[in-house]
Amino acid sequence: MSEKRRDSKGRILRTGESQRKDGRYAYKYTDACGKTQFVYAWKLVPTDKTPTGKRDDISLREKVKEILRDLNDGIDTIGKKMTVCQLYARQNSHRKNVKRSTEKGYAYKTISNWKRSLKAAFYTAIEDDCIRKNPFNFAIADVLEDDTEEKAALTQEQEDRLLAFAGSDPVYRKYCDEIIILLGTGLRVSELCGLTTDLDFENRCIHVDRQLLRDSELGYYVDEPKTKKGVRQIPMSEKVYQALKRAVKNRGKAAPVNIGGYTNFLFLNQSGLPKTTSCYESMFQGLVRKYNKNHKSEEALPNITPHTMRHTFCTRLAHAGMNPKDLQYIMGHSNITMTLNYYAHADYASAKAAMDRLAA
Repeated sequence: MSEKRRDSKGRILRTGESQRKDGRYAYKYTDACGKTQFVYAWKLVPTDKTPTGKRDDISLREKVKEILRDLNDGIDTIGKKMTVCQLYARQNSHRKNVKRSTEKGYAYKTISNWKRSLKAAFYTAIEDDCIRKNPFNFAIADVLEDDTEEKAALTQEQEDRLLAFAGSDPVYRKYCDEIIILLGTGLRVSELCGLTTDLDFENRCIHVDRQLLRDSELGYYVDEPKTKKGVRQIPMSEKVYQALKRAVKNRGKAAPVNIGGYTNFLFLNQSGLPKTTSCYESMFQGLVRKYNKNHKSEEALPNITPHTMRHTFCTRLAHAGMNPKDLQYIMGHSNITMTLNYYAHADYASAKAAMDRLAA
C-alpha cells in the first residue's frame, strides 16, 4: 500500500494537491473543456501564515473549494480570469454601430453610462457561466451624488451680447460666422466640422450626412451622424445663408485635404487642416473669459460650449411652438422623448405667448 503524500509540515495532501520545492502549493484539475489546469497558493489552509515577502492570498484549499463549486455549477473557470476590459471589449464586439468616443472627463452622466455598459457586459458573463453575480447591479445614486448641472439656453439678450462682442473683438471676430451657423442650425459641432464647400445654396439647404472627428489613435476620420436620424436636411435662414456665403469666400483656395474621400472642408485652422470639436471648445472658453473680464458681473455670460449653441437653437424653436416631430427631424434626435424635454424648459412667458397665439 503506497504511502500518502505529505507536505513539509507532515500534513496529508489530498488528491490533486502537491507542494513544490519552493514551498508553494499546487492543485491540478481538469476544467469543463477537458484541459488540465493548475492553481497555486503559499498557504495550504486558511490558518497558515503567508511566507515573509510573499503576496497574501487565500489558501489552496479555499481556491479548490471555489473551483469545485464552479465545476459542479457549470461555471467557466477560465472565463472568470478575463479582465473587465476584455469582458467589456467582447460585449461591444457583438454590438453594431458602437461609436468611438473622444469624450474626456468624469461627469455623473458619463460614469452612469459606463456603469450601465459594464452592467450589461457582466450580464453576458453570467449568461456564459463565467460568474454568479453582477458586481454592477447597484443603484449609482447610492454611491455617487448627481452633480449634473441643468443645461441652460442662452437668452436672446445673452446671444446678442455674445455676437456683438465677438464681432467687435480683433481676435474673435473671425469666429462670428461659425457662431451664427451653430445658433441658426442646431448642428452638432462635429457636423459643422464635417461641412465642405459643396453647399446647396440654390435651395438654401444644408445636407447633413456625416461628422468629422479626431482622436489620438485614428487621427482625423469621417463617420456617420451620431444617430440614424442624424441624416437630415436643415433649411438656411437668411443669417445662416449669408454666414455660409462669407465662410466659403473667406476660406479661399486652401490646399485640399482628403479625409474619408471628402475634401474642401469649410472651416480650417491656421495649419490649413479642418477644425475639430476641441478647437471650438477652446474658442468658446477663451471668448467667454475675455468677455467677462471686460464686463460687469451682472452682465457676465455663463459657461458656454459648442453644445450650448445647439441647446439654445432647439429651445428657441420649442418655445416658438414648432411641431415636436418637425423639431426632432431638424435636430436629428434619435427619439421624440429627447425632443420633448426641450418643451419642458418652458416658462410663464413662453406659455403665455403660446396661449395668446392660440387665442388670437
